[in-house]
Amino acid sequence: MTTMTDASVREFKMPDVGEGLTEAEILTWYVKPGDTVTDGQVVCEVETAKAAVELPIPYDGVVRELRFPAGTTVDVGTAIIAVDVAGGAPTAAEPAAAEPAVAEPAAAEAAPAEKETKPAGSGRQPVLVGYGVATSSTKRRPRKGPEVPFQQAPAVVAVQTELNGHAPAPTAPPAGQSRPLAKPPVRKLAKDLGVDLATVIPSGPDGIITREDVHAAVTPTEVPATAPVQAPAQAQVIPAAPAASYDSARETRIPVKGVRKATALAMVGSAFTAPHVTEFVTVDVTRTLKLVEELKQDKDLQGLRVNPLLLIAKALLVAIKRHPDINASWDEANQEIVVKHYVNLGIAAATPRGLIVPNIKDAHAKTLPQLAESLGELVATAKEGRTSPAAMQGGTVTITNVGVFGVDTGTPILPPGESAILAVGAIKLQPWVHKGKVKPRQVTTLALSFDHRLVDGELGSKVLADVAAILEQPKKLITWA
Repeated sequence: MTTMTDASVREFKMPDVGEGLTEAEILTWYVKPGDTVTDGQVVCEVETAKAAVELPIPYDGVVRELRFPAGTTVDVGTAIIAVDVAGGAPTAAEPAAAEPAVAEPAAAEAAPAEKETKPAGSGRQPVLVGYGVATSSTKRRPRKGPEVPFQQAPAVVAVQTELNGHAPAPTAPPAGQSRPLAKPPVRKLAKDLGVDLATVIPSGPDGIITREDVHAAVTPTEVPATAPVQAPAQAQVIPAAPAASYDSARETRIPVKGVRKATALAMVGSAFTAPHVTEFVTVDVTRTLKLVEELKQDKDLQGLRVNPLLLIAKALLVAIKRHPDINASWDEANQEIVVKHYVNLGIAAATPRGLIVPNIKDAHAKTLPQLAESLGELVATAKEGRTSPAAMQGGTVTITNVGVFGVDTGTPILPPGESAILAVGAIKLQPWVHKGKVKPRQVTTLALSFDHRLVDGELGSKVLADVAAILEQPKKLITWA
């Protein structure tokens, strides 16, 4: 690694992006040595134990060196990129040192992960404090080198080939062309969909690429039969291995890190710290489903996400209001039960990076339209991988909807520090005794796990019974609210 001695060279260190986290993995570099960067420009995406975060550079200049390849886990406070703020290009003595930073992804992933030792006495860097975008630097300068070609994951290529009948053919922009203009969420969407932004036609002001532009870029197009499209070498679809080779690779080892590692540690800690009790109830939710359909036509809820989960969340909030002692936590150090007079409602979400549980702050104070809006934003943000660490902290109770996977119910583990978690099973048409006759009704099974140190069987049973009663007779949302 080259040591920078030029006074004009600034080193950007890995910041603490999540309240005390000590390391982060570099997922993607958006720049390479020789590129021009501006204050506030996103240069890389990193993943901590809580979320994926895009890092903006806090000054203008030319990239001199990327200290670590993608896939490396780096300690907070370690320099990850060097920028010449005077605008100079890399010197002739430096290409050998800078070369590994721009290696092909396959080579970078094969390289062993290296970590720099944090300098003695160095503290955590502030979370992007003082790194605001300069008002005098609103446009990016053109770069001095060609853009690194976008490498699509084999899984994304396979999906696009299935949809379009051919593999996608991303191309690198011409030498000297500036990086396509797009906001970080749009870049994230493009990466998830396997879209090369350099091939997208922008429709936004000043040539900015919008979400609609990205979606349009993945719309299947008709290919003339006389002109078959050949996939480029980096985008070739790897054919599935024959069945006979199933046992040729006896096992696969997947490194546990980032969100998945943090989730594993949290679940083990919770399972062996809080004594779990789980209770079940099966309930007829036919009237709730009818109410959902009526609410979808309500003008006050137009454009909002209205589904059974919305009313289930509201039912749980009403039950907590009637039995506030369940909304609590256990303080081991002081041997106290801390009753919360607010509800930060967690919603478990499965993402490509693992299970996360963002929560809706002060959900107890929200009206039904406000709760619908918050749920919609939470789900959309989680799917796009933009959930912030702050959104996953401070939860008090949680809902996990295992029914979306066709599962009847489960025994969920409490998120650390929470007192209860409600699992919602699949809603199915089943024979049910209704008004003295067996009829087909919409039925689901609810499961409530709670911490038996602070929630006894009576309290847990009352809360679960209230949720079930509301879902069976939704008018209780009015009489009990």
